[in-house]
Amino acid sequence: MGRFAEQRGRPGGRRPRDWPDRVRLLTSARKPGAGDRPFQAFPRTTDAGTGSGCDHRTHLDALPPARLQHFYLPWTSYLIVPLFGLANAGIVINGDFLVRAYTTPITLGILFGYVLGKPVAILGMSWLLSRLSGGRIKPTVGWASVAGTGTIAGIGFTVSLLIATLAFSGPQLAEAKLGVLSTMIVAPLLTWVVFRITALLPENRRAVALLGDAEQLLDLLVPVDPDRDHIRGPADASVTVVEYGDFQCPYCGQAEVAVREDLLVDDDVRYVWRHLPLTDVHPQAQLAAEAAEAAAAQGAFWPMHDLLLARQDKLRIMDLMKYAEEQGLDKQRFHET
Repeated sequence: MGRFAEQRGRPGGRRPRDWPDRVRLLTSARKPGAGDRPFQAFPRTTDAGTGSGCDHRTHLDALPPARLQHFYLPWTSYLIVPLFGLANAGIVINGDFLVRAYTTPITLGILFGYVLGKPVAILGMSWLLSRLSGGRIKPTVGWASVAGTGTIAGIGFTVSLLIATLAFSGPQLAEAKLGVLSTMIVAPLLTWVVFRITALLPENRRAVALLGDAEQLLDLLVPVDPDRDHIRGPADASVTVVEYGDFQCPYCGQAEVAVREDLLVDDDVRYVWRHLPLTDVHPQAQLAAEAAEAAAAQGAFWPMHDLLLARQDKLRIMDLMKYAEEQGLDKQRFHET
């Protein structure tokens, strides 16, 4: 799933009022290339309706494997994998060792190389490239986000431990491993400090620091066309959010709740859906997109859109025909379209 935001008439990059936290940081997954235009195969009508009245269960509610993945992800990411790496570090940590190691050039060099070298390199090269290009090439987010990216990149872990075992041995290896493990504490703390300071800024300055100003936002490769695109929200909204979506993509299903409950409540934002079925991983996505367009031919794109995202585990032909019947569509016309 990819999202692109277009902002117009906003001095200083000011966000629309009361834009919720859950959708403030929507950025492009990648800029679409010339060949990424499968949404153009579905040139149908525009419906500004809300499409309410269907069950808005997400993909996580529907598929047991997805629920299990969602449940175990925090445990594996924040407990099991770190414990595995720590247990395999193979060093004995005590007071005497810490006092000695934190005065050696190996431990300090690795620690400062990560927690200072990474942010300096990322910030410095981003700034230098922006200056040398005259501003034509620069980060699409604010400088606080670039700084936070640099500090969090200072975490060294499994690969760093592997390289240390190849480069050192004996007491020097233990010192190198301590330097790597120390980055896991210092780098997140520095990142927290960066964003904590950013949070203290006034709202407008904070938005620019995190998201950049209006000039830094990428324009859409293909402008929004009311005759082709499916649009929710006012046509004259100063902010346009375009989603290149896949009806079988679990992340599109999760995002639909935030879009409906948070994004669409703002009367200065319009939301556009464009089809991007990833048929190599989602075999039923193309058929679901065609079903949505068949519904659009009868003025029911958004009700069908919401229903398909709510029932991502049931997108076979018989299911789609059942949905058309639920929506009160002409089944014969729906099938032929």
